[in-house]
This record gives sequence, structure tokens and C-alpha cells, in this order.
Amino acid sequence: MNDTIFIKGLVIHARHGVMEHETEVGQRFVIDLDLTADLRESSRTDRLSDTVSYSNVVASATAAFKTTNYRLLERAAGAVADAILDAFPRITAVKVTVHKPHAPIAAIFDDVGVILTRSRETRSGA
Repeated sequence: MNDTIFIKGLVIHARHGVMEHETEVGQRFVIDLDLTADLRESSRTDRLSDTVSYSNVVASATAAFKTTNYRLLERAAGAVADAILDAFPRITAVKVTVHKPHAPIAAIFDDVGVILTRSRETRSGA
């Protein structure tokens, strides 16, 4: 089943980066989540217990993203993916997009970031 729950534009202030000022002051990051889950039951029952709570996903993603200061966005996004897969057994795959709108790049750009997709089957790197 390829049903999707999505959360777009989650803004989190964190201290990720390789530059010293990034880890001292921090900056704004924007996270988008696409969560794959079988939603057939909840689409019939209308019960929260048969789906995944958006609020709980946001809390889990935020905690995973802010708890540790990572040098790389890839690692920060991986921490979010791991936390979601660990906390929500109904979710079979997650796509995490992390935007870094104020990346220290000597250029004018619209967006920069990473997109990671993890599933229960491929999460160990197989």
C-alpha cells in the first residue's frame, strides 16, 4: 500500500553545519516529511488509533533534529528518518527533505538541502 501522510514546511532552529558560526548561533531549517503507511483502516474507521498522529510525528522529528548538533545535513536528516521509523511502526517508509535556506554559500540560490528516503527494508544500508 502506498498511502502517504505529508508534513510540509516544518521550521526548526538548530545548530548544524561545518562552519563555527553555524554551531554557535544556529539557523533556520525547513523540513518536509512524506510518510508511507497503509491508511486503509483509518480511512474506514475514522479513529486516530488506526493511523499516525501528525502531532506525534512533528514532536519526534523535531527532537531528533535538535538534540544533537550535526556537521552534515545528511546526518541530521538520517536522524529524523531513524527516529520516525523507530517510533511509528505503521510507517513503512519516510522521505525527509531538509532545506537550508541560509547555507553559507558564496552564491545567490533559491534552495539547497538534502532528500533522504528510508524504508524498513533498506534502512540497514542493504
